[in-house]
Amino acid sequence: MANPIPVVDDAPLVSTVIPVYNRERYLAEAIESMLAQTYRPLEIVVVDDGSTDGSADVARRYAPTVRYEFQPHGGIASARNRTLALAKGRYLAFLDSDDLWEQGQLSVQMEVLRSRPEVDAVFGHVTEFISREVDQETARTIHCRVEPMPSMGPGAIIRADAFERVGPFRSHGQVGEFIDWHLRASELGLHSVMLPQVVLRRRLHDSNQSSEQRSSRLDYVRILKASLDRRRNQG
Repeated sequence: MANPIPVVDDAPLVSTVIPVYNRERYLAEAIESMLAQTYRPLEIVVVDDGSTDGSADVARRYAPTVRYEFQPHGGIASARNRTLALAKGRYLAFLDSDDLWEQGQLSVQMEVLRSRPEVDAVFGHVTEFISREVDQETARTIHCRVEPMPSMGPGAIIRADAFERVGPFRSHGQVGEFIDWHLRASELGLHSVMLPQVVLRRRLHDSNQSSEQRSSRLDYVRILKASLDRRRNQG
């Protein structure tokens, strides 16, 4: 576990939201990547969305630094919303249980939010990597992008009051909860910034949610259609 980092007296609390479902293999690295951040004070909340592996044991090893909560399996949006209900910080940071926060980026993003009160959310770029345990044959079937990509999902930091104005993640679909949230935020006029720096390293493996749920691409279509319908009704 990372050594304690002194708290800056006037720094606001950041709550990190980590939902987990059967990610025993990766969860410790995700937590360590957040503990390695130089920004403090930092709260880390892990919601176990009904895991049947050893994810709970991994999270509990970090107590009391990491708060662990269990819920029956309800999906990624449901787990995110549970952590948001538990979070105490004025700012919310998002990390998935198989990804890695880029070292030092929490401080960079918080500097933007603290120096620019008109900004509600700070996003950044992500890079992808194939997890080291993936065999060569499987790795050849995984499309891993070489260049950093802008991301409107995990890796974001959002003001808690801004998040509340938009409302919770919608859990009726299997994927795309962040896209849906960002579209609703844009419709309400929330101001976001996209940093050119890499804020997150996205792990690719043979059980990524996007790979498991290719049939759920229809969720994206429904999300975009719902946004267009809302805009038409407003216009």
